[in-house]
Amino acid sequence: MTSVNISGIRLIAPCMIAIAMLTLAPVEASRGAPAALDWSHAETLDVQLSSFQFSPSTITLQHGQAYDLHFANVSSGGHDFTAKEFFAAAQIMDSDRARVSGGKVAVDAGHSVDVHLVAPMAGTYKVRCTHFMHSTFGMTGEIVVQ
Repeated sequence: MTSVNISGIRLIAPCMIAIAMLTLAPVEASRGAPAALDWSHAETLDVQLSSFQFSPSTITLQHGQAYDLHFANVSSGGHDFTAKEFFAAAQIMDSDRARVSGGKVAVDAGHSVDVHLVAPMAGTYKVRCTHFMHSTFGMTGEIVVQ
C-alpha cells in the first residue's frame, strides 16, 4: 500500500480511497427511491354502491398487493365510499390521488370511479357512506387486509 507521511499523519493513496468509494456505492444506491409499480398487474375489484348498501360489504385484500378498486354507483342518487384510515395508509397511484379527498371517493349516480392502490398493513378498516342518514340505513362495511 502506498502512503504519504505529512507531519506524522499517514494518508492513504488516492487509489485506496477510490476503491472504498466504489465499494460503498451499491449501498447508497439501494437506499434510493423504490422502483415504480407496474399497475398493469393490479387486480380489479368491483364495488357497487346502491341504495343504502355496498356490495360486497366486506372487501378482503392482501397486504402489499396492487388493486384497481372499481366503484360503480348503480343508484339514482349520489354516494361516497369513505374509509379515511384505509386510504391514509394505502399507497395510491399518483394519477388517482385526486379521486380520494379526505379519505372519501365520491361517485355520482350512474357513474363509476377507479382508484389504483397498494393495500396497506394488515388490519380491519371501517367503511361508510357519509351522505345524510345513509350509514344509519346500513350503508357501511369494512376492508380487511390480510
